[in-house]
Amino acid sequence: MGLFQKALETYNCFSAKAGVAEEGHAALLPVSHIMQNAQIEISIDISGNFAGAVLVDKKEQKTIIPATIESASRTGDNNRAHPLSDQLRYLIKINEDKYNAYISQLQAWTESVYCHPKAAAVLKYVQNGTILKDLAADKIIVLNDQGEPAEPKGCDKFMVRWRVLGDSQNNVTACWMDTSLFEAYINYYDSQIKDNAMDLCMLDGDMDVVLESNPKGIVAANYGAKLISANDTSGFTFRGRFTEGRQAATVGYHASQKAHNALQWVASDQGVIIGGRTFICWNPKGNTVPKRMSLIKPNNQPVGDNQVDYLKNLQRTMLGCRNDLPANDDVIIASLDAATTGRLSVVYYNELKASDFLDRVENWYQTCCWYAWDWKNKKIYVQSPLITDIARFAFGVERKGKENADIDINDKLLREQVQRLYRCIADAVKIPFDIVKALAKRASMPLAYEFVNRNKLLFITCAVIRKYHNDILGKEEWKMSLEDNKKDRSYQFGRLLAVMEKIERDTYDKDEMREPNAIRMQTIFCERPLYVSKILNLRVTPYLQRQNIQSRAFYRNLIGKIMEELSCYSEFELNKPLKETYLMGYYLQRKELYTPVNK
Repeated sequence: MGLFQKALETYNCFSAKAGVAEEGHAALLPVSHIMQNAQIEISIDISGNFAGAVLVDKKEQKTIIPATIESASRTGDNNRAHPLSDQLRYLIKINEDKYNAYISQLQAWTESVYCHPKAAAVLKYVQNGTILKDLAADKIIVLNDQGEPAEPKGCDKFMVRWRVLGDSQNNVTACWMDTSLFEAYINYYDSQIKDNAMDLCMLDGDMDVVLESNPKGIVAANYGAKLISANDTSGFTFRGRFTEGRQAATVGYHASQKAHNALQWVASDQGVIIGGRTFICWNPKGNTVPKRMSLIKPNNQPVGDNQVDYLKNLQRTMLGCRNDLPANDDVIIASLDAATTGRLSVVYYNELKASDFLDRVENWYQTCCWYAWDWKNKKIYVQSPLITDIARFAFGVERKGKENADIDINDKLLREQVQRLYRCIADAVKIPFDIVKALAKRASMPLAYEFVNRNKLLFITCAVIRKYHNDILGKEEWKMSLEDNKKDRSYQFGRLLAVMEKIERDTYDKDEMREPNAIRMQTIFCERPLYVSKILNLRVTPYLQRQNIQSRAFYRNLIGKIMEELSCYSEFELNKPLKETYLMGYYLQRKELYTPVNK
């Protein structure tokens, strides 16, 4: 119940915003209301006379409408009408059962003490029965010879929303934005359900109407899926423990409405969908949880020309985050996914204090970073890789398109791996070694990737390898600067590979795209480093002879120093397969060779 209790707390903190539209943000739904996409907007005056109709632009179709418990969870073809705005087929007499269900509900509302002028105007207009002729006259729909809706195809299922002109009590003409109309319906519907069976609500601890059918639509990508459901009386829902659903848990109507609406609001406004799974992170009191630190789709994440500048920028960024988010506030982290079309599951849930959350995010940024190449500006900088990119490059496959090559990965695989990496941040656990191994294996096959992807893969792999090994040791043993005397066989062999590559590339013409022998043999080099090193040494000798005297002396001296570091190992050890750390030695040595001396 932790997720729902925090969602309920969120709604109570923001109850004043319920039904209030804010540009660029999703609206928090009032109790007893749902969000639907409306395709037709009809304008009438306060006396119920037609004033005009338009088709709603796709970008503006989100509409708040009143709903009953039954209509909010309706599926398929049934007579569970919404009380005010509904599909066209519920507003015309062609479908008698649907029309009568709609009219009876709206009429009961207008005849109560909670009647609203806009609701009365809509009732009067629909009862006039001219809606089809009016829409046809305004060229919204086309009628057939029998006077029934024919075009556009399926237009009888178009949702209709209302705009009432001339309401002296309120200047707001749009029914989906009128908070007084929302309040009138909430009070009316509460009066209708007050005699229903009541029990203790396990969310807020109050006595309330027990809800048998809970809301859906929390996640837009899985609109029909519910988080709370117990309607399978003939299957295995209760697993033999209970005879009916309410014995497992009782959730009150109002608490359920508020909690579900809050979750829907948070998921719509702050959620990130990856591979069909929705990741959300929020503060119940409304304080800002910085999106740029989410690591999934960050904005303005810290960068620096070198490690020192990067850490300074990170510190400044985190200081701003700590000012926005008080240390003792809660941060809620959750992942929602639909196991089936009708069931939504909480895949991951965690509650952290803001101080702990920001400490863990900062630690990730500090320890998982490396040198990346900015191809537009032709410069190198320090950055932390996105966890989506880590998952894509570790388990995806490069697909060559017309203009560039993209890394393709199955949605199910992507969301599962992103979930594992997100947990590494939220729970401060080590990166799984299978991810490290997968990245290292792919980075050791450079010919399988286009040049840009190859270098991005190498950047990501080195960042992950460094973090993995430093986390195991509990200190920064693996640094981001080249260590000539590093006592690691794989690291030194990586340096040697970079030198062999650079010797050959130095002889290339400006536009030459041929791959050096070191790159072409890198995959075998990982398995038999000493054997391949001897072959490479023979193959680069002609290229070394084409260098000037100073370059030849420099490279021979550098190779000699590397071989001196390797001389302490036996020939048997030297020819063992390399560990993934060779990639850090390769990257840092290559960076050193390409950095101008004056830098």
